[in-house]
Amino acid sequence: MRYALLVYGEEAALKALPEEELRRLEREAVANDKVLQEGGHLIVGHALEWSSDAMSLRTRGGRTVATDGPFAETKEQLLGFLLVEAKDRDEALALAAKLPMLKDNTIEVRAVGRCLAEPS
Repeated sequence: MRYALLVYGEEAALKALPEEELRRLEREAVANDKVLQEGGHLIVGHALEWSSDAMSLRTRGGRTVATDGPFAETKEQLLGFLLVEAKDRDEALALAAKLPMLKDNTIEVRAVGRCLAEPS
């Protein structure tokens, strides 16, 4: 089964890290991705650009409205994601627990459901 591991954290804290610590975190994340890939778990993973560069679309009164940034006003932002293959939820949680970004951040583990357009 596939699981999305959604990485949430405070962009301001990440931006404030000393350059060497940020590079160390990146090296750890790349190394962990390699372990996941070699274990047959990693399908894809990406860091996201800063939320200040994002756009949100919504429909209001029959019109599509675009606004800058994420839709929700929260302290944490979606920083990145991994799509992994795991035999069950427990294995997905175990994989998420090893992510270097878990330190000082939140990892949401969510099963990937079937497409709504797929026949039942």
